[in-house]
Amino acid sequence: MSTPENSPHWSAPERAQPLRHSLSLPGSKSLTNRELVLAALAEGPSTLRRPLHSRDTALMVEALRSLGAIITEIPGEGAFGPDLAITPIPAGHDVSASIDCGLAGTVMRFVPPLAALVTGTLRFDGDIGARRRPMATTLHALTQLGLEVDDEGRDTLPFTITTTGTPADSSVSIDASASSQFVSGLLLMAVRLPGGLTVTHTGSHLPSLPHIEMTLSCLRARGVEVDSSTLGVWRVSPGPISALDVEIEPDLSNAAPFLAAPLITGGQVSIEGWPDQTTQVGVDVPRILEHFGATFTASGSTLTVDGGIGWRHGGDIPGVDLDLSHAGELAPTVIALAALASSPSVFRGIGHLRGHETDRLAALVENIRALGGVADETPDGIAVTPAPLDGGAWKAFADHRMATSGALLGLGVRGVVVDDISSTGKTLPEFPELWARLVESSAP
Repeated sequence: MSTPENSPHWSAPERAQPLRHSLSLPGSKSLTNRELVLAALAEGPSTLRRPLHSRDTALMVEALRSLGAIITEIPGEGAFGPDLAITPIPAGHDVSASIDCGLAGTVMRFVPPLAALVTGTLRFDGDIGARRRPMATTLHALTQLGLEVDDEGRDTLPFTITTTGTPADSSVSIDASASSQFVSGLLLMAVRLPGGLTVTHTGSHLPSLPHIEMTLSCLRARGVEVDSSTLGVWRVSPGPISALDVEIEPDLSNAAPFLAAPLITGGQVSIEGWPDQTTQVGVDVPRILEHFGATFTASGSTLTVDGGIGWRHGGDIPGVDLDLSHAGELAPTVIALAALASSPSVFRGIGHLRGHETDRLAALVENIRALGGVADETPDGIAVTPAPLDGGAWKAFADHRMATSGALLGLGVRGVVVDDISSTGKTLPEFPELWARLVESSAP
């Protein structure tokens, strides 16, 4: 099956032979956008080395420029684009701006709290899909700080924030059950408030805790004092944010479909530049794939996953029962993989994925069923039952992880057509090219 060059549809290529392929990946979206915010609030210029260049990071750059930061591309040694030099937002800056959040959760949750540090009026909007994403927690927190928020009662985009001076309070209570980004967005700017900030989570569940730990690590690396000794409470002391030159790690979550590929085709895939220590949740990809029968080795900065003989050559992918509450962004990859398993699988702790770029649970169920599979939503996840799969449309729903999951299944299931592979530009614009290299790589 071929796809016309001007068609948005993309025929996922099959791979019959075992793999032996090595690749490197662009920088982490989560780290790039956190470091961009901190650099824009620092006491002097910073440089980001090997940052990610994608739609999400471009939206963050433009948002911070709208607030007064100067962000310039400079030559660097990264294979995926230039470095970034950042001059911070001037203190007490007065600004009136309209900010496009696109579909980026980090922009819509990290940038609005920055309104507490400037004066003026900021208007926020984004893609149609962004208007469905939860925002009430951020908006209510800003109201507690004394900012004027006008969302016409929607608790979603679009909204306008007006601020005229120093926030009235130094503590907020929030329910961040829908996203850890609500906590991170407040913590990133908290040190710049005159009294610092105490953030208390009042909900019973807090998903994706590793992402909050990533935020804390970024803050502490810039000299910010944060007390997180009480579960669900974070106290940030007031003070400066140090200027810093930061090298951004490769995005380990974007490595997931590449590392899962050998379980379908057989053989091995290696990711170069794998960090020894990291706060990225993607570091768990190899251990999660072990549940499906893979093995992995680390040699220096190279991480290799071995899929054995592979599903296409008679290898077995066992069903799993996994709690992915800490690593929800990895769920689309492994749920797609479970559609090829020999026994049922259950994925728990990911009910919050209903509020991501799309309702990921509904999207995965619809896509798996469209190929003849059996999948059902549960209150907090998905159950997958083995069934023969055949080709058909795989909808991206403007969600990068939906698109890459369709590509993964297409390695073993003929005729899978992803309706919008360009959605991978959100965090990995090079995905189609990197995937083509994987599929076309020489057999061992």
